[in-house]
This record gives sequence, structure tokens and C-alpha cells, in this order.
Amino acid sequence: MAAPLIELRHVGKSFAAVRALEDVSLSIGRGEIHCLAGENGSGKSTLIKVVSGVWQPDQGELLIDGQRIESMTPRAAIAQGVQVIYQDFSLFGNLSVAENLALSSELQEGRKLVSWRRVRQIARQAIDRLGVELDLDAPVETLPTSGKQLVAIARALMSDPRLLIMDEPTTALTGREVAALFRVVRDIQSRGIAVLFVSHKMREMLEISERLTVIRNGRVVAAGPIAEFDEAAITRAMTGQEIAAEGYRWEPSPGAAPLLEVEGLTIPGQLEDVSLRVMPGEIVGVSGLLGSGRTELALALFGMRPGYAGRIRIGGREVRLDSVQRAIGHGIAYVPEDRLTEGLFLAQTIDRNMLATSLPRLSRAGVIQPGRAARDAAGMIREMAIATPTGDRPVTQLSGGNQQRVVIGRWLLNDPRLLILNGPTVGVDVGSKSGIHRKIRELARARGLGVLMISDDLPELVENCNRILVLHRGRLVSDTPVEATSETALGEQLAALA
Repeated sequence: MAAPLIELRHVGKSFAAVRALEDVSLSIGRGEIHCLAGENGSGKSTLIKVVSGVWQPDQGELLIDGQRIESMTPRAAIAQGVQVIYQDFSLFGNLSVAENLALSSELQEGRKLVSWRRVRQIARQAIDRLGVELDLDAPVETLPTSGKQLVAIARALMSDPRLLIMDEPTTALTGREVAALFRVVRDIQSRGIAVLFVSHKMREMLEISERLTVIRNGRVVAAGPIAEFDEAAITRAMTGQEIAAEGYRWEPSPGAAPLLEVEGLTIPGQLEDVSLRVMPGEIVGVSGLLGSGRTELALALFGMRPGYAGRIRIGGREVRLDSVQRAIGHGIAYVPEDRLTEGLFLAQTIDRNMLATSLPRLSRAGVIQPGRAARDAAGMIREMAIATPTGDRPVTQLSGGNQQRVVIGRWLLNDPRLLILNGPTVGVDVGSKSGIHRKIRELARARGLGVLMISDDLPELVENCNRILVLHRGRLVSDTPVEATSETALGEQLAALA
């Protein structure tokens, strides 16, 4: 029987007093799609870096083709056919697609002069190998996330890898883009290339992988053929506990008036005659394919699309949301989909991020009251259950789930009336996701907060919303009570709109 392509035996890795990996064994066969699962902080990233030679293990051994590797380095890993596509893709945003793809070849061959014809030829061959279409002249920074990912995959395949490691590849992708990525992954597998698919999204694991390894607190807690697992078993292995699905049951208070009313909202080329309403304490879901107008709706309500037509009423009073300041003044808060580039000040502390929208309230004669600011930040850290000993730590030291809690908590300090959540749990592991969902439902019930939840995650919408709106090409095509639909029905509806 042939030896596995890659094998780790009893690997351990420590950083000072922190044990990141403990007695980890893992094998990946040739041409196998193997999923590595675990929550944030479980040790997934450390394991990837051991396999790719970034870090040396403290104990255990790494074998390739049955031969022990005494000292793996990044260069040696690439020579052995190991390629990693990290979450940030490691691309040059200011360079074109063609330049990103040809750069490595040009450098390896020591060319001093650029032949643009050769650059395009190299890039065209790389893209054709994937069987996709991309504008070779487009700056990478202008591409959607799915496009950047295709460039990263095409670049990795140029070195003829035997193992392609994909680190959380679907974090920022829509359902349709995930399906397209899976087609690419299966095509890669058909060429005999193994794929280590690192994720914490259970349905994706079940769909794409052949074998699964789950790590928790640096240890392997479950492993085997994917047929031996279901969502409940994976959740239990990842978190060490049962996480039951909870629905949100809501009934309007007698005589309650709508919190938000939108009539005929129109933005040329983006939204067309959209009408909706949200009641106090109601969680309304919004879904739709890429380009449906979901994010444009959120931005219009947050004052970032001032040129709209139509009427918007808050608490029964017509308002004009022509700036972010006006939206905030009317009690509207917005949590963007990309917390790293749009939601957080990465160079600042947790406290400073938490207080960013509260500075006018905390100032007296232009001077911030430090005692009040410290109390507010500490109180919200406790309320949002953010895992940190102090708010003085850099926000970058938090997990994705805790960073999202900071962004939500920041707005709660302003006591908003309407909370707009765009992809509320993108890039968040299953345990943190459940906690964030529970907190959103609690806020809606206890505070009477109206919530507009925009998401591609259909289970997220069905579990947390009482109504679900579907947009398509800027128009509202359905408004359905959650008890009258299901994940399957929603999926079929969206598929029919494609």
C-alpha cells in the first residue's frame, strides 16, 4: 500500500508557555480532499505553518512520500510540492492580474527586462489551466474576493503542486461563489493534486471533503471518513459541547408602530422601488445573489447613498438619510461585512475601537472624560462577553468572533433603535457564531431593537429571523415569514434567480 503524500506523527509545537499543538497525527493521501476543522485558536494555522515549513515542530516527525523530512523550510516545502493559499491571498493589489501571475517566473529566471508579451502569455496559460475567465489587465485590488482567490489558486498551480492548502477559502464568498470554487477544487483533485481544505463551516466540509480531521485546543479530537460525520458530530467535536439550533419567535406588541418604514426606495442602477418595514424587537433577514442590492440597501439606510428617491420613516416620522451623521442621529447603526477593512481600527486597542462612535457623548467642551470612557468600555466588554483580560490589548489579538463583538458593542453604546448587520458572522467559528446569534436575539427581545440581518448563510437567517426578504437585481421579490419557508426552499428560490 502506497505511503501517504504527507504525514504528521505525534507533532507538538509550543510558543513560550502556550502549547499550540500537542501529539497531532495527520495523513493526507494523493489526490485526496481532506478537511482540517477547528474553531479559531484551535491550532489550525500552526499546523499549516508546520506542514509548509514556516515553523519547526518541537517534537514528532513530518514525512513526505514515506520519507522523514529532518528540517522543513518554506523553500523545501515548495520544492516538495506544497503550496499554501492564505486568507489574505498575499497578492499585490496595485499590480494587474497578469503581473501577479508572472512575477514569480520573472524573478526565478533573473530577468532584468520585462517582456509584456511574455507576461501575458504566462498569465493566460495559468488562467486557462483553471478554465475560468479573468481580465488580465485588471488591477487585483479591483477584483471581488472570488476573483482574487482565483488569481491566488492559478498562481499556486503554476508551480505544479502535489498538495494545495486552502486556509478558510470561503470566508468572504457568497453561496454561488462557493459552488464555483468547489468546481475548481474538484477539477484540481481530478489532476491528482491533494487539497487540505481548512474551514470551520460544517456544511462545506460535508460537501467537499473525503476525510475530516478536527482539532481542539491543539489536539486531534476526531478524524475519519466524512461519511462518519454529520453537522451535530462536527459541532460537538469542534466545541466540546452540544449547540442546539434555536429559532426566534416574535410577536408584535399590541398597538406597536413600525420602527422603520421604507417606501419606493430607488437608487438608479442599484435599487428599484423597494418597500419594507421593521417593527421594534423584530429581526428581519435579507438575502439575495451577488449584485442583488442587499448591501446598497444597507448603505442607503446608513446615509451612504444620499441620492436616493423614495420615503424613509423612523418611528413614524419621515427623515432624510443623506449622511452617516444623520443616520446615527436617528438611531441607526451599521455593522459592515468586512470588519477588518471597514469595521475596525486595527492599529488601536479594544477600548478605543469600542468607543469610536461614542466620543461626542463622552466629551465635555471637546475633552473626553476618561473615567466615564473607561467605565463604558469595560461595561460593554462584559456585556458582549469579549474574551480579553483588559481593553488595553490591540484589537488584532482577538479572535474573529471577539472582534465582531467589539464592532457590535461599539454601536450598542449609542443605544441604537435599528441595527443593520451585513454578514454578522462572516469568518466566525461555530461556537462564537452561536454566541453572537444568541446576543442579537437577546438584544431584540430585551431592548426592542429592530434588526436587519443581511446574510448568505441561509441557516443563519432561518434560525434568527422572523421574516426573510429576498432581493434580486435591486428589486424586492419576496417577503416571507420564517415559519412559511425553509433553508431548502430559500436555496431553491435563490438558485432559480441565478
